[in-house]
Amino acid sequence: MDFKKVVSHCKEYGFIFQSSEIYDGLAAVYDYGPYGVQLKNNIKEYWWKSMTQLHENIVGIDASIFMHPKTWKASGHVDAFNDPMVDNKDSNKRYRADVLVEDYMAKLEGKVNKEVTKAAKRFGETFDADMYKETNPRVKGYLDKIAEIGSRLAKAMTDANMPELKKIIEDLEIACPVSGSRNWTDVRQFNLMFNTQLGNIAGEEGKLYLRPETAQGIFVNFLNVQKSTRQKLPFGIAQIGKAFRNEIVARQFIFRMREFEQMEMQFFIAPGTEMEWYKYWKEMRIKWHVALGTPEEKLRFHDHENLAHYANAAVDIQFDFPFGFKELEGIHSRTDFDLKQHQELSGKKLQYFDPERNENYVPYVVETSIGADRMFLSAISTSLQEETVPDADGKESSRIVLKLHPAIAPIKVAVLPLLKNKEELTSKAKEIYKLLSLHFPCQYDEKDAIGRRYRRQDAIGTPYCVTIDFDTLEDDTVTIRDRDTLVQKRIKINELTGIIEKEVSMSLLLAKLL
Repeated sequence: MDFKKVVSHCKEYGFIFQSSEIYDGLAAVYDYGPYGVQLKNNIKEYWWKSMTQLHENIVGIDASIFMHPKTWKASGHVDAFNDPMVDNKDSNKRYRADVLVEDYMAKLEGKVNKEVTKAAKRFGETFDADMYKETNPRVKGYLDKIAEIGSRLAKAMTDANMPELKKIIEDLEIACPVSGSRNWTDVRQFNLMFNTQLGNIAGEEGKLYLRPETAQGIFVNFLNVQKSTRQKLPFGIAQIGKAFRNEIVARQFIFRMREFEQMEMQFFIAPGTEMEWYKYWKEMRIKWHVALGTPEEKLRFHDHENLAHYANAAVDIQFDFPFGFKELEGIHSRTDFDLKQHQELSGKKLQYFDPERNENYVPYVVETSIGADRMFLSAISTSLQEETVPDADGKESSRIVLKLHPAIAPIKVAVLPLLKNKEELTSKAKEIYKLLSLHFPCQYDEKDAIGRRYRRQDAIGTPYCVTIDFDTLEDDTVTIRDRDTLVQKRIKINELTGIIEKEVSMSLLLAKLL
């Protein structure tokens, strides 16, 4: 689905609104509407239960947003949490230098994909895409150039070499998307943390930061959690919470925001076992996405060439958003960097006594971190479809449908009286609504023709519609309509809850992960 249509659909149907819209909005800040908050909460519930309910050795916390300023000194955020910034002198627009280069590489990748698609149509079933990429001079040239640029970019980012980043932009003749000019300033570092003051204490003493990630709240609570829950290694600590980053360029709707929500789990392990657990969590996290119905071809691993200062291995799970493959989730082997840093700066031991090794040591950590907002966007992007279906008269008509997995759909069932001006039908429908609302998020709707009401429910992803008609008054049966198949069945009212529960239960989704 076209990205503009995705954004438009989110607003029109009450999923996402621009923050402070009546005041012309606030850039890169969004509010979740009635259906958006339900969907997002369901995504978070799926993640939380998959971590803390399916693993006896993973527990959860909810750490505060404000933390002692030394936390961010120890973690490296005060000194090293920077993005390379560059301005175009003609448009006065600001950009991330590395993103300009990555976008250039993405265009080359688009050219490769276009050539491969054309060749596949030309050669048919005998076509070998990998061999074509190796042997076609034009395609190979594109790929070699992508590899060369990627290598230069990774080294420049690792070395924090700002002049080299500018030289890459100049060598590639990258122009400003707004002005079209190549009149760039020097590249410089920009720290992404928001800061504020603690009460009435002025200056550095009272300086606080809005947390730029949720991981550090887990690290500083490592011993509190380990001792209070009597955990043995390996064990994990999970957290869902808000984080804040003063992004240079926040764009692509909710993909990159200044206030966002993370779902992170830090898995504490014995040194030397990190690669084994790194592989395990790569497999588990892909499985989590596929269980939700995300097509496997829309997911891919992308290994980091430019490793963060704390990592010895890192990979992104990328999703094919409407604007291309981008990071959805990160899996990192963080070594013992964080705990050692906090141990050194706080002067408090953050070690684990291993009874099997009969020694104390600082554990290593494997992290899995996913943005709740990006996951929301990927779910909408995957499920929003326009299709042609038969209408009530058997004629072909178009519908917009959100084919979300039933377990995360905002509304599970809509209760619809056939006619709104027949009190006996509306009264019975409201009775059934009350019955079902004890078990599921439901919606009652009596406005407009029944066909239009079906379309509204399709557009917000409701898996089932229950229609109450005159036969209902005679035999206590209703019509239940399936969102995806459009199949309608007559069933007894007392069977409704059981039938719907079987399809929308979170436990059925979780069972796919076992």
